Amino acid sequence: MDVATWMVRHGFAVHPLAPGAKTPASNCPICATQTHQPQDCPCHAQHGWCHGFHAATTNLDTVQQWWSIQPRFGIGIACGPSRLVVIDVDAHTNRSPERSRLLPGIPIHDSVDLTGLSSGFDTLALLAAYRRRPDPCTDTSTLRVRTPSGGMHIWYRTPRHAPLFKSSSGSSNRTALGWQVDIRAANGYIVAPGTRTKAGDYKALPGARTPAPLPLWLTAELTRTGHRMAPSTPLSPPVTTFRSPGSPHVLTALLKEVEDCAATPQGAAFSEKLNRAAFAAGGFVQSGHLDAVETRQLLIETATRARPHQPRRNAHIIETGMRAGSTRPIRPEERT
Repeated sequence: MDVATWMVRHGFAVHPLAPGAKTPASNCPICATQTHQPQDCPCHAQHGWCHGFHAATTNLDTVQQWWSIQPRFGIGIACGPSRLVVIDVDAHTNRSPERSRLLPGIPIHDSVDLTGLSSGFDTLALLAAYRRRPDPCTDTSTLRVRTPSGGMHIWYRTPRHAPLFKSSSGSSNRTALGWQVDIRAANGYIVAPGTRTKAGDYKALPGARTPAPLPLWLTAELTRTGHRMAPSTPLSPPVTTFRSPGSPHVLTALLKEVEDCAATPQGAAFSEKLNRAAFAAGGFVQSGHLDAVETRQLLIETATRARPHQPRRNAHIIETGMRAGSTRPIRPEERT
């Protein structure tokens, strides 16, 4: 109950897992024998836990009631409502597939020595090395959890207004980040640290105890591999919190120039315009007028609408532009 309470107070949507297992607690007898959509289940209004992650809640009274009824419940976290994207790294040490299936969409030249590659840890390290980014498995800035099978869950969070990503299996032929690297996101759940199963415990590793923002390069990779979910309504830019009357006017104008490039596939100076917007955004963030995570996501969304076929390049321009802009803080109140 203490862990479940902590999770709820930190904004995670919690649901119970069967004692000693990583599967959701069983449905009530009525839900077990009747067929109905989880969202239409009457048990949820009565604080029942039927249908697994569909019953997840941030209502502290409900959660404490559940664990009072069964103190041995494990803890599941519904990823979608919690804005979580969790990289689930498997360590099955199986024989690796052919090169074309290791990192979908990324050709691995025959000159690359893959001797010893046998698990998701190797695949994720290969992807990070290819993109020249740090290996997420070593990211101590975010919550990492060791699983009983020797795998790892790497927890990240997305901004409140950002698009959702969908879950996937690393063995999928349609949507996958990498071999033996699963994604737990919308319409999925993850086992919380502190949960004990018959196979062993889920243990938080040294480092941060809360999820860090999803890195920009992983956002681009998930978009590239088809994980981004299509919005149910026409996509609108995330609502960024502007703390000064001068900052929205300047940045909105620059973002409008970027978005207008969608009408001109070539010759619109897209890269230069995106770089100017990112540079200005970095200056506003450094001076405290904009939120860094939401502003990055706003830039990504705008760039994707204009140039959806080049997520990696877009992410690189945004990252370098914001970094450069952070060396020159912009204070709208000083502008004339």
